[in-house]
Amino acid sequence: MSVIIRVRAPDGMHRVTVGFTDTLAQLLDRLAPMMKAPTPDSILLTRDVGGKQLMTEFEKSIVSLGLKNGDMLFASIAASARPSVEPSSGPSNSSSKGAESSAMPSFVVQEKVDNQLEKDDGLVKRKRDAGLCKHGANAMCEYCLPIEPYDASYLAQNEIKHMSFHAYLRKVLAESKIHGDISGSLPANVVPPLEDPDYRVRAHCKGGHAPWPEGICSKCQPSAITLQRQTFRMVDNVEFASSELIERLLSFWQTTGCQRFGFLYGHYERSPNVPLGIKAVVETIYEPKQGWEKDGVTLALESPEFDAEMAHVNAVAESCGLKPVGMIFTDLEASDVPKKVLYRRHGNSYFLTSLECRLAAYMELKHPNACRWAKNGHFGSKFVTCCLSGNQDGDIDVSAWQVSNSAMAMYRADLIVPSSVPSKMCVQESTKTRYVPDVFYTYKNEYNLPVTANAKPAFPVEYLLVNLTHGFPSEPNPMFKSTRPFCIENREHLQQVQTLGLVKGHIKDVDGSVDVMANLLSDFHFLVYLASLDILSPDEIKLMGQSATADTPELAAQLAGNFMASNGWQTLALMLREASDSDLNHGAGSAVDTNNSSGAAAASSSSAAAASNSEPWACRHCTFVNMSTNSSCEMCALPKD
Repeated sequence: MSVIIRVRAPDGMHRVTVGFTDTLAQLLDRLAPMMKAPTPDSILLTRDVGGKQLMTEFEKSIVSLGLKNGDMLFASIAASARPSVEPSSGPSNSSSKGAESSAMPSFVVQEKVDNQLEKDDGLVKRKRDAGLCKHGANAMCEYCLPIEPYDASYLAQNEIKHMSFHAYLRKVLAESKIHGDISGSLPANVVPPLEDPDYRVRAHCKGGHAPWPEGICSKCQPSAITLQRQTFRMVDNVEFASSELIERLLSFWQTTGCQRFGFLYGHYERSPNVPLGIKAVVETIYEPKQGWEKDGVTLALESPEFDAEMAHVNAVAESCGLKPVGMIFTDLEASDVPKKVLYRRHGNSYFLTSLECRLAAYMELKHPNACRWAKNGHFGSKFVTCCLSGNQDGDIDVSAWQVSNSAMAMYRADLIVPSSVPSKMCVQESTKTRYVPDVFYTYKNEYNLPVTANAKPAFPVEYLLVNLTHGFPSEPNPMFKSTRPFCIENREHLQQVQTLGLVKGHIKDVDGSVDVMANLLSDFHFLVYLASLDILSPDEIKLMGQSATADTPELAAQLAGNFMASNGWQTLALMLREASDSDLNHGAGSAVDTNNSSGAAAASSSSAAAASNSEPWACRHCTFVNMSTNSSCEMCALPKD
């Protein structure tokens, strides 16, 4: 005789038909393909919701376990067995929900800071109120008891618009009766509560119609979208390790009057000023190849050349224990007042343009946040966007932003496109291959009443933004401490060209000294250029990064000595000894003085003189620096003009 056991799982309700004499192990064997579990052993089975008592008597029969026809059990997949799926970074409207299951499963490896915060109870401590508390110093009451970081009165009292991600996670988990330390394995039969929004048409619909775009029904089409301010943020603060990072980026604008873009490399730490908060610590800025103008920059983000360039950068960053944490760009224009810039980004204009918002959504999808509390292993992104622009006092200031999870989902579904008005984002029109659901947003009218408006054809970009704080440490301790900074990459038009000749002059004082070499290696730009030569092996790049980020000078010197003894460095040193002096870059020193603003201004006024016949010139094809008497490039033989 057979019975039907109902099983409630994260992906829905399942009905498993088993016999009275069948064992619990046989029930799991039949349940595993229904839940798409990696193995039957990865399924956690309990009798009640959130139950901590697992059913582990696999050899017992159904009848001996006391199960009857129609009984309900609760199942989940162990956190370590859930797949970690890399979402698509580009807009797509075809294969969507359900298509992720084709990816190879892997373990969800979270950021270290996430694992640390999960061990914290997250409670906000409160002091004894002299006016309301009537008890002694060793007692507590409702006015001084610790409160949760998502408490509505606490957020309102402190004017917190966006709670931290882990505070939001605790709020969601509280609905499942989970409190305190959540660092252990996912509680049995708790449905992973987090899921990124998905506005694409559901693939593999069982509604009995042809697949999209030939057919669609109410089950597979996305619901209407109502845009609203996101109540949490994945990162709370952006901290630059030193002010020199900003000054060296600004030196480009000070010299040319044109804008500049860079990637932020660093790591994530706890933010002590925010309950369960996270801050992105920026250790260096890398400036990729770009076209620059007075009103913007041009990036070839998906070109093979860009991917190859960033592969070298990411390899060096990984050897230093860093990762891309964000991007930064300038939007500056000098005002009529000396040493002041125009104030263009404010509440009456825009904070980020629609084009910048779309770029931020693209970047955040490229860098998803691994989260074991999400159904697909990822939730949101910790990638930040920073802008250097003028403030209301006319000074240069940093603003930090992220776009919401809804913005990421709208970009992925190809629903939005930038408009000619910077403060407005356009909603795409539906086509035969693109389904665009209804999009609404809510605002308050002149009577302070909420009004729902149609977002088509355009809506304010503020509905997609999440603002962050930024700052600098009171006692700077940057990771890269070189006292002789190397030339910044991709600045050939400023006669700052990275060449082997420049490396030869940069290391001329080493002369076998491991201390001097350790000092030179503590420079990210120098490391990236050495790695881009394709002479060093991956192990040598790793050794180079370990020396650059060593905790003590003694360890840095020891690792630098090991690096100098490696085959790759010996080969490079031989090439440098054979290089002619004509390869030296006389137009740029190894150090860039970003503190001398008068020198930057002088360089700006003499930018046209850089092309004169009395100075060396950089080939616009291969960037090789030639003598002023050459009419064609010595390296690639192409003409000067």
